[in-house]
Amino acid sequence: MTIPPILFNRAMLKFHRNRTNKNAWFIHDKAIVEIKERLSEIKRDFKKVAIIGFRAESWALDLNLDATCINDDEIINFKENKYDLIIHAMGMHWSNDLLGQLIQMNRALVPDGLIISIFFGGQTLSELRVACAYAESTVSNGISPRIAPMGEIRDLGGLLQRAGLALPVADSMKFNVSYKTPINLMHDLRGMAETNIISNRKKTMMSKKLLNEISKQYFDNFSNSDGRIVATFELIFLTGWAPSSNQQKPLMPGTAKVRLADALRTVENKLEKD
Repeated sequence: MTIPPILFNRAMLKFHRNRTNKNAWFIHDKAIVEIKERLSEIKRDFKKVAIIGFRAESWALDLNLDATCINDDEIINFKENKYDLIIHAMGMHWSNDLLGQLIQMNRALVPDGLIISIFFGGQTLSELRVACAYAESTVSNGISPRIAPMGEIRDLGGLLQRAGLALPVADSMKFNVSYKTPINLMHDLRGMAETNIISNRKKTMMSKKLLNEISKQYFDNFSNSDGRIVATFELIFLTGWAPSSNQQKPLMPGTAKVRLADALRTVENKLEKD
């Protein structure tokens, strides 16, 4: 059995979550709106729902769901055996074993039950990542891990199939938030409990010289016409269903009854080799 590396310090994550600021939860609010919209498009009356996340109770209230609320520990403490809907709410990017989380959720589903996971993706804080790298190489002649690595959508989709889920879908959305200064961005990240918990991070306080250089690099490279800095956030959505005999299944190659060209009402051009 392969044990995944311990990339994140979960004890530090818990400490950060104990000092959060509700005024910084605007991205959670946006994520809840997106999940609500996706659920409205699914013609299903879910009876047994679980929401995983350290703010699961707030999510259940905002989504108007009677849900079992579970903390997003590495081993998920499912309080009931089977659910027809599991929502993993904005915590999977801090998991040391993302595949293991998906497998645990799949096992907790009834046949044809649904998983929806939403979390930060790899494009999140790309500007801050670059600014920190440039600044640290200038000030310290080296680079240390200051922004956590996050999954890319091209890699994450395959995890759904590896976890044994059917009809897997992975998609994402990106949006920009402007701030007066990088310090304001950092305050919001602290308020969201999204600051650095990488296990091999530097344990010393950031020097004022480095902080000033980060701010300079950020303004020089990622400010808008209003003189504010821009921060990118990416939300990843992973959706999968527990396998069931009554689900739609793709046709075997060569069994289609209608040509694709006919279905699209286009002319089929034949390629010729020299």
